[in-house]
Parts: sequence; structure tokens; C-alpha cells
Amino acid sequence: MANHSTGQLVEQLLAENLITADQCEAVLHRVNTENVRVEDALVDAGAMAEYDLLKYLAKSYRTRFVVTSKLARVDLDRALLELVPRKVAEELVVFPVLFDPATSSLSVVSPNAGNPEVALAVQTATNVREVRVFVGRPAAVRAAIQKHYAGDIYAFAHADTTGREQYMSLLELYDRQNIRFDQPTVTAPAVERGRERVLTEKELTGPRSAQPPSSPAATVALLEATNVLIALLENARGDLRSHSALTSRWMRKLAERIRLGEAEVLSLAMAGLLHDVGKTSTYHLTALNVAQFESHRQMAAKSFTTPLRLFEAVSLEASTTLALRHMYERFDGEGFPDKLTGKDIPLGARLLSLVDTYADLTQNGRNPYRRILTASEACDVLDRQKGAVFDPNLVDLLRQAVTGDDLRARLLADRPGVLVVDPDAEESAVLELRLLEEGFDVRVARNVDEALAALNRGAHEVCIGETEVAGVSGFDLLVRARSTPALAGVAWVFLTRDSRKESIARGFELGASDYVLKPAPAAVLVAKVRQLIAQRAARHPRGVSGSLAELGLTDVVQVLAQGRKSGQLRVRSGNDQGEVHFLDGQIVNALWPNMRGEEAFYGLLGLSSGDFSFDPTFKPGARVIHGSVEALMLEGVRRLDERRPAR
Repeated sequence: MANHSTGQLVEQLLAENLITADQCEAVLHRVNTENVRVEDALVDAGAMAEYDLLKYLAKSYRTRFVVTSKLARVDLDRALLELVPRKVAEELVVFPVLFDPATSSLSVVSPNAGNPEVALAVQTATNVREVRVFVGRPAAVRAAIQKHYAGDIYAFAHADTTGREQYMSLLELYDRQNIRFDQPTVTAPAVERGRERVLTEKELTGPRSAQPPSSPAATVALLEATNVLIALLENARGDLRSHSALTSRWMRKLAERIRLGEAEVLSLAMAGLLHDVGKTSTYHLTALNVAQFESHRQMAAKSFTTPLRLFEAVSLEASTTLALRHMYERFDGEGFPDKLTGKDIPLGARLLSLVDTYADLTQNGRNPYRRILTASEACDVLDRQKGAVFDPNLVDLLRQAVTGDDLRARLLADRPGVLVVDPDAEESAVLELRLLEEGFDVRVARNVDEALAALNRGAHEVCIGETEVAGVSGFDLLVRARSTPALAGVAWVFLTRDSRKESIARGFELGASDYVLKPAPAAVLVAKVRQLIAQRAARHPRGVSGSLAELGLTDVVQVLAQGRKSGQLRVRSGNDQGEVHFLDGQIVNALWPNMRGEEAFYGLLGLSSGDFSFDPTFKPGARVIHGSVEALMLEGVRRLDERRPAR
């Protein structure tokens, strides 16, 4: 029987009520837009379990099947790999698993098991008497080829989307590399059949440990190892690559700000890592889009317990379990599974729903707004869902953390930012290195989406771009940047081989500062960038401004001191204005109405509201304050305590 075509297979599965109409549409959409095989799309979209799909195909093709987890554990002799050359394996998408010399019979796994020409081609290439073709997932067969022929030990991290099997396999890999935790591994012995290593069911499904690590050090080690393993599993998630690690970091940061205990902080960080494992869906299921779209809600209702089921053999902490189970509850009680309201929702779940959504909005171009939002824009979106989807207090806490981190980074940043947009890694490498050597903060983008995401994250003063970027006009990129107010001031240099007069004219018409033809000496480009930044600084002096409500004055002073900054910190509160002058991180003078020196600094420290700005181009005058920053801060805090009324 010939292989099923994409349309035939999904239509047949739909006709037999093995998949729904929505699943059929989602699968076909992924096949057509992401260039994946229909078998992989069915499994990845959660339309069918891999075992059920392969069993169905094996019955159609009148053969046997091999699941991904089994194929990942096959142990082969080098002679068997040499029997089927790598070129043949890759071209035919076949992987050898067993050879019987007595009968000259070769068994291979292929997604094209229903095509008789595959067996014939393998037989011709290997000169064996008989070829048996078992059916397997396309991604799994390619992973096996990559692992055994190319030596990529992490190949199956991309293929096994069911989560548990791959997680356990990767943990075994770490065991072999001497990464150990407190508890022993429990596995069953393997059964050898010829040259194929077949694992028993107990080995595939048995628990790794009865209890979680007991010591904080072991918990941290497990968290770090899990971070690595989840990152491997997410390599194929596109914009959402490393999403779980980002979510985990925000969980940890907010939990620490709330001053939870160390064990609780680590447990919530673990929830951030595990929250998406096994949720194979066309959409990323965040609390926000689950609240906005019924299709997302239905998918989330089916899959929200998947991470818990996948890790039921591991004794997760109670706070981790509660966060994973209740992350789709809503603050107004309209969520699921238990319609909890307000603070009846576990704190970890309220945090997870919030930071998962924030990470999605600022990282994933396929979020409900169909573009990557800035940190401020994302916080505005979350603000609109206060009291409905999210805990209002936690939304405010997240905004403070986001803006505070952003202000700290901007205060410490003293290197001009340059973005290089060029699809050719080799050509851009020399320029990137030279700019780094000259003290610039350099980012490189290979396509338009990466470039826009980098520009929207800010801190770029100059963009050096090609006129053609992965089939898209670089001129269009400049137009899109100029139409965004926050990016309108970025100086633009075209670096290209396009020497046509009309292209050069168009570049300058759109507002490019320069148009340079390749190949151009890196030194020349560095000089041009320096000139552009100097011109920009003359028009718009570099500096950082913010609100004391976002970052307190004591925090601002500490950041500038620790960063060894020089310049002028201006503070305005009501009608009053003051200054603090820094030289290499030391406070050399301060001004406040009718005060100068240390007394002025102590007066400023008492401010709890107002605005500040920092000008790094300011040159301090004679030193008036001679004490260390630490001594000044301690004395300032002591005076503030004295002024507070006694309780």
C-alpha cells in the first residue's frame, strides 16, 4: 500500500472520528505553513498520541511500528551503520535497526514504510537479500540518523514532544556524564535481541526516584539540570525558544521580592520551567489568550494537567503542583479548573499566570497582538486585565520589577548600541568584532523579524543594514522603523553590494545617514558610526531619566556608585531641584535648596517622590564631599530614622 498523502491521511482520520474538524484544520495549517510532515503535525498538535498514530499506520502498511522513545534507546554496532551509508539513510529517510547475517535480512525504520520503492532502494544500495521496513515518525527517524551518523547526542530533544520519555532519556544522559542527585536511579535491565537493544516496559516507565532532593544545594542542582533539559526540548519552539527558562527567572525574581523562603522560591522557579511541558498545541496557552479565545480555553482545559501527569513519578513540591494545576484560574473566578477567586488562588498560580503571559508578550511574535511588545507595552496590557484575569497587586509588583530593572540597566549602560542587520554571518563577523573592540554594544540580526525585535528592545543608536534581508527589502525595514516614534531617532547606514543609482537614491530619500558599498574596511565603518553618535549626542545628549516611585533614590545612588559612574544626577520634587555629582562612582558634591555638600545629600535622601535624570556628559568640579558612599548612605539612613515619629 502506498504512503498516505497529507490530505488523504487527515481526511481518513477525520472520517473515522479519530480526530476532530478543528484538529484537522490545525494540522493542515501547520503542514502548509511550517513545512512539517503530517505525521509530526498530528502528534505535535495533540490530535493523536504517537502510539495510536503509528499503530494505525502500521496496520495500513501491514508492517510493525517503532515509537520515538524506543528508537531513542536503540544501541547499534558500527558495522550496521556502515551497511547503510549515511547518504542513503538521509535521502530515503530510513534508519537501520537490525541485521541478520544468516538470512541476509535487514530491518529499517522509515516514515515511508507504505512505499514499496523504499525497500527496493535500500536493497539495491546495501545488496542484502531482504529488507523489512517498519514505520516510525519522520522526526524520530531523522533524529536517529543525526544521533548515530552525525554524533549529535541531543538529537532526540527535538523529536520526542511527549515530554516524559525525552525528559527521562536526557536524565539518563546526564547520569552517564556523572551528574548525580541525592536519590538513586531505579531502572530495569535491558533485553538484548541480536544487535537491537530493546528496553522493557518497566525501564521506560519506572520512576527515577521516590523522593525529591532534600538539601537546598541538591534542589538548586536539580533546578539547573532541569533548566538545561527543558531548554533542549524547546529548541524547536521558534520565538518561544527558552520561554520556560525566562518564565522561571521571573517566577524566582518576583518570589524573592515578596520575600518568600528559599525552598518556596525554588519550587516556584521549578513550576516556571515545567509549565509548558507536554502541552503540544498550535497555540501558546497563556492565561491571557485562554481568557480571550474559546479555542485556546478548550485546548488548555484538555492539557493543563499534562505537566503533572508527565512528572507524577517525581514527587514535586506542593507549591509547584498547585502552581501548575491552577495557572488558568482567573482572579474574578471565571477560570478553571475550580473557579477559584482572588487570593483563594494559590500564590504560585497567580504568579505563573502573570509572568507566563508577560514572557509571551515580550518574546513571542505570535502572541494575540502579533508582534513582540516592549516591556512597558506588555505591562499596559496586563494593567487592563487587573482584577479580571490577574491579581492587581502582582501586576503592580511586576511593573515595578520591570521598570526598576530597565532603569538599572540604562543607568549602567555607557556603551553606544549598534545593531548590524545582515543575513551573511561571515561578512558581518569582522565588523561585529571590530565594533566590540572599539567599545560599542553590538547586536546582530539575520532577518527582519529579529531586527525589529532588537530595535523594539531599545538601546540602539545606529543600525547598519543590508538592502536585502532574507528576501525582504531593507528599505522596508527602515520605513517600519521610522514609523515607530521610539525608533525614529536611530541613525541608519546601508552596507550593501547594491550599487544601483536608484537604490542609493532611495536609501537617502528614506532618511539613511550613509550608504556604503561592500567590501568596506571595518575601520571606515567604525569611524562613520562614531561620527553619527557624536552628531546625535550633540542634538540629544545621552542620559537616563525616571521616577523615584519606580526606583528609589537610594537605589539610584547605589547603582551609580557600584557602576563607577561619572556625571550629574538631577532630582526634582515639586518645585525643588537638587543635584548629586559623581566621579568614578564617588559622590563629590550635592546641591539642595539652601544646602551644599553632605547636608544637601542627606536632605535629598529623604525624598520619596519626584523624578530624576542622569547626565553622563557632565564634568564634576572641585570635590566638596570626601566621605565614602557607604558612609554617606549609613549616616543618611540614621538621620531618616531619627526623623521618623516614635511608635
